Amino acid sequence: MSKVAWIGLGVMGYPMAGHLKMRGARDVVVFNRTRAKAEAWVAQFGGRLASTPAEAAAGAEFVFTCVGNDDDLREVTLGAHGAFGALGPGAVFVDHTTASAKIARELHRAAKSQGAGALDAPVSGGQSGAEGGTLTVMVGGDESDFAKASPVIASYARAVNLIGPSGSGQLTKMVNQICIAGLIEGLAEGLNFARCAGLDVPKVIDTISKGAAQSWQMDNRWQTMIEGKFDFGFAVDWVRKDFALVFEEARRNGAELPVTALVDEFYAEIQEMGGRRWDTSSLIARLERK
Repeated sequence: MSKVAWIGLGVMGYPMAGHLKMRGARDVVVFNRTRAKAEAWVAQFGGRLASTPAEAAAGAEFVFTCVGNDDDLREVTLGAHGAFGALGPGAVFVDHTTASAKIARELHRAAKSQGAGALDAPVSGGQSGAEGGTLTVMVGGDESDFAKASPVIASYARAVNLIGPSGSGQLTKMVNQICIAGLIEGLAEGLNFARCAGLDVPKVIDTISKGAAQSWQMDNRWQTMIEGKFDFGFAVDWVRKDFALVFEEARRNGAELPVTALVDEFYAEIQEMGGRRWDTSSLIARLERK
């Protein structure tokens, strides 16, 4: 590839763009609204710094975004000096933001009107997955665009799957967040119960993790949860933002989400406890309040 643009160098985007640069991209041009972060990235990985999203996207074969929400995404793509102002025919736009299916479809239409492609491609795996290059990427869009982009995305992912048409990636990420909500709450309650029962928690986990209760959350978070360490990147504020997208979509499609709604209320309690930036495993903290 001759040129790749990367827009958004936050907790996730910074290492993802780094893998893209180090694993084969010849020329990566980055833009970040906080310029100092972009300067730090260029100093660490090389590449070039752009002053606007449009400047980054000019002449790029692939344009990646990883920003905060729908409004941020619309600003860096369709806003003044947005990337779509320079998105050329044949280019493929790949969005890794966790956003709504609505904006994914909007950007897909806009890209197609310019002779370009667009994929909504939210990720799962958190900060550790981004840093390790082991993310799971769920993609919505056209097969032809996916065929072009998937080898590039593989620079920082261990699984890249096309789910269906535009919007399907974002909808799949919502399924992901719904499933994780119940898992983390169940693990928090189990650990709290084990402590209250006076059990040897490491022995309990070593035993039940070999059976049907096993999960990624159990394998990777049980010990830090009982130690009260909640600094693993995906903040409570962010998961509640994701849940808001989930509930908005559920109102449209009629899905019932009683457990997810309850867990969202629990995260609101965590925020009130001062845990807005704690990671999602902090659900145990509300159970162990004295």
